[in-house]
Amino acid sequence: MQLHNATVLITGANRGIGLAFAREALARGARKVYAGARNPASVTLPGVEPIALDVNNAEQVAAAARHAGDVTLVINNAGIASLGGFLAADSLLAARSQMETNFFGPLRVSQAFAPVLASHGGGAILNVLSIASWINSPMLAAYGASKSAAWALTNGLRNELRAQGTQVLGLHMGFVDTDLTQGLEMPKSTPEDIVRRAFDALEAGAEEVLGDEITQQVKRGLSAEPGVYLRNPTP
Repeated sequence: MQLHNATVLITGANRGIGLAFAREALARGARKVYAGARNPASVTLPGVEPIALDVNNAEQVAAAARHAGDVTLVINNAGIASLGGFLAADSLLAARSQMETNFFGPLRVSQAFAPVLASHGGGAILNVLSIASWINSPMLAAYGASKSAAWALTNGLRNELRAQGTQVLGLHMGFVDTDLTQGLEMPKSTPEDIVRRAFDALEAGAEEVLGDEITQQVKRGLSAEPGVYLRNPTP
């Protein structure tokens, strides 16, 4: 999947990694970039088309698919996170909220846009996942569960969409310097570095990209002695 002349839809494109995706898509020659956000007025990047898109709103998702019928690349970036373990008093509410946005949101968008991609020869879907797809800690317990589910969704979509020629890429990464991680004191990647690696992998035809060194370490640990990688302190 090449970015040059592509038509791109990005969810959660008004800030953070989504905004970095929009900037880089334009820099790589995308023909059009739809910048989805709950409040389209919050999208201020020149050269993109803001579009009202709350991934939890089925009617808005369907309307976006009708409006953006020329899309060849869907980037499921919108996501939320909250701190806390599974035994916290509000864990059920937190888990439901994060699953709704981080799992059902990409599923809803992918269902709506799969026929659009098929009509243009297949195109691609890029799902923004996390190192938390593979490891879990009390800091981000429900978030990790939601990203594990999103990883399974990504793998399943790849299988189901292969016949129509749609590339499905999963992006895993550790902490990134965005609003989502403000107040967390630990090493962080820049959104720009993560996005460049993701688009390089997309254009190379990859199915998975590990956005930083800590994610690469954890992935290598998955094939090590059972339980070894769980000792890594990164959530």
